[in-house]
Amino acid sequence: MSNSITIVSGLPRSGTSLMMKMLVNAGLSPVIDDFRKADEDNQGGYFEYEKVKQLGENSSWLEKTRGKLIKIISFYLDHLPDNLKFRVVFMERNIDEILASQKKMLTRRGHKSKSSEDEEMKSIFTDHLLDIKSSVISKPHIELIYVNYNLLVTEPKNEIEKINNFFNNKLDKNKLLEVIDLSQYRNRINGK
Repeated sequence: MSNSITIVSGLPRSGTSLMMKMLVNAGLSPVIDDFRKADEDNQGGYFEYEKVKQLGENSSWLEKTRGKLIKIISFYLDHLPDNLKFRVVFMERNIDEILASQKKMLTRRGHKSKSSEDEEMKSIFTDHLLDIKSSVISKPHIELIYVNYNLLVTEPKNEIEKINNFFNNKLDKNKLLEVIDLSQYRNRINGK
């Protein structure tokens, strides 16, 4: 594990920051720069690293992140170099909840979206997930686990067991669990 880079990925607003916080709490060392501060939309912090946004132009800096944890949203996964090993924790969440969360965030920042934009984003996100899953799965230098955000926050036992298994049962499951705060699950669909 120390030779590979651990990535938390998924669509924006899919629970990637929560997973980062959980894994950091369980002892993994994050690669972050605190450029983007915690706010009303993500009170626990974003756990981001600005260089990720330039991954398509330059990925040489990734070499220095071996043995560490970094958040790379799914739109950048295609830019991972083939000469490094990656372990990816991919967050999945109900797509309508992702869109509702994103819409609230954008509204707070002054952007008013139209329903046609919502449908377009849903289509873009759905197509992107299909594309990225097929491309990531086919790469031999990437190990992958899918974690269901909805289950993680409402019925965490099985998801935490799955996460711990992915990390060769070396994580403290209580440390993973203690980070989950059901009050932060604010964009539920159908009350689930």
